[in-house]
Amino acid sequence: MKIVVFNGSPRGSRSNTHTIVTPFLEGAREAGAETENIFLVDKNIHHCRGCYVCWIKTPGRCVIDDDMTGLLAKMAWADMIVFATPLYVDNVSGIMKQFLDRLIPTADPHFLKDENGECKHLPHEGLLEAKDFVVISNCGFPESSHFQVLRLYFRRMIRNVCGRLVGEIYRTQGELFPLKAPGLSTILDAYREQVRQAGRELVETGVISEATSTQLEQPLIPEALYIDGANRWWDKNIANCRL
Repeated sequence: MKIVVFNGSPRGSRSNTHTIVTPFLEGAREAGAETENIFLVDKNIHHCRGCYVCWIKTPGRCVIDDDMTGLLAKMAWADMIVFATPLYVDNVSGIMKQFLDRLIPTADPHFLKDENGECKHLPHEGLLEAKDFVVISNCGFPESSHFQVLRLYFRRMIRNVCGRLVGEIYRTQGELFPLKAPGLSTILDAYREQVRQAGRELVETGVISEATSTQLEQPLIPEALYIDGANRWWDKNIANCRL
């Protein structure tokens, strides 16, 4: 199995998102997968012009000459595609959204009614059709309800490209990852092992088990402790900047 991750964090390899992606790919490789991790912040990706050239004049090929050509080739190479992004304003990062907008050449403009009687575009030459997709995201909030919009967004988007959503990892309390505190490293190491297990399971069985999914959804530390610590961290840094 070939897996490619598209990481939409502006922090790239220094991001909390990458902290989750790393053990996921380690687990996938342990199960025999070939993997690649791509940081979109390092790529030259222009915004979609909405010109429809890729649908009318040059089907499947965008008029813009930038790094998207190579990124689409990576998607065609992969059996499993992972979208990894921090939660920004209840949705994906701007970098990720720009990348996803440029997937329009992978669709055919004609309409197709699905099994629920709802229209979607036909897939173009099967580039994303029947691919397996995974979503990885994290946020600084303590409640998982903050992922409601992002969760629905990716489910709709993957449906519209005729793909299969096979795994979702949504991590609250993400700002704990870069911290150094007594006892915290043990908690974070245990979480990374759960993510590693999810990567192994997806390669070996095609799904993340219910037991692993349940573990991945658990808070890292008690909510009240997290909120208090976060507010004190912000107060300290705001005060230091005003000295």
